[in-house]
Amino acid sequence: MSIIRINAIEVGPDQGDELARRFAARAGAVDSAAGFEGFELLRPTDGRSTWLVVTRWKDEQSFNDWVASPAFAHGHRGADAPSGNRPVAVHSELWCYEVEKLS
Repeated sequence: MSIIRINAIEVGPDQGDELARRFAARAGAVDSAAGFEGFELLRPTDGRSTWLVVTRWKDEQSFNDWVASPAFAHGHRGADAPSGNRPVAVHSELWCYEVEKLS
């Protein structure tokens, strides 16, 4: 059964475009991870400042293996941000779901 991991990222004022640019700079980095099934970056359209990074995985172990990988560490240490650039996120939460199989 597939699992979904959503990183809800609260961005600072006028920082949404920079967040999108940073994700675009490392687009495809997760594509070859074992068990990876999909990725979406959702931009809010209702005045909110929380962006959603939605990933789908074959199982929990696949997600955990990705989080423990050097590629994950590289992408999450700000390697794609220009030198001296401040963080765009002011807060984030990881939401965990599994896909409910309906009969």
